[in-house]
Amino acid sequence: MPIAHGRYIADHIEGAIFVELPGGDSGSNPEVADEIAEFLTGDRPIVEVERILTTVLFTDIVGSTALAASVGDQRWHALLDGHDEAVRHQLKRFRGREINTTGDGFVASFDGPARAIRCAEAISEATKRLGMQVRAGLHTGECEVRGDDLGGLAVHIAARVASLADSGDVLVSGTVKDLVVGSGIEFAEAGEHDLKGVPGSWKLFVVQG
Repeated sequence: MPIAHGRYIADHIEGAIFVELPGGDSGSNPEVADEIAEFLTGDRPIVEVERILTTVLFTDIVGSTALAASVGDQRWHALLDGHDEAVRHQLKRFRGREINTTGDGFVASFDGPARAIRCAEAISEATKRLGMQVRAGLHTGECEVRGDDLGGLAVHIAARVASLADSGDVLVSGTVKDLVVGSGIEFAEAGEHDLKGVPGSWKLFVVQG
């Protein structure tokens, strides 16, 4: 039925509101259910966003563009495949969950910050044997669960921390450091930093291997 017919009917029914929604299987579209609920009850249902406390790890290959240019496309793809395999092996070993890839890096989550640090160290060692230098950043905080993805400020903080890490370093927020007290993991102070887009200043620490 042409959509113009629906608009015409709405225009000629007093008090009617015309709502246009994407086509397809309306049974699987939550917008349809929300509109029906609001029509029947006068209120839209409140959707609770699932949030979890987790440690987020970002890694990336330092100088990846220069490395790719120096070894050529074919060798670079082979190195990248080796890198991905090494990272996934360590994630499995330390019970991390791969969230996403960033071309030359990974985003992963852990239910324990100490294991996340150990995993980051293991990734650094494994990729070093492939002739690569990897840097890593970690932060622990509440994240929004979006299907298989994670969102929220904690993810942004972890990304900003990783961007400040030096080659081969595992850099963590003060939150992570405080949570692993008693684990035997040692740290060196890396100064206080402003993280782009994140309120306040943050003390960061380098993991001492």
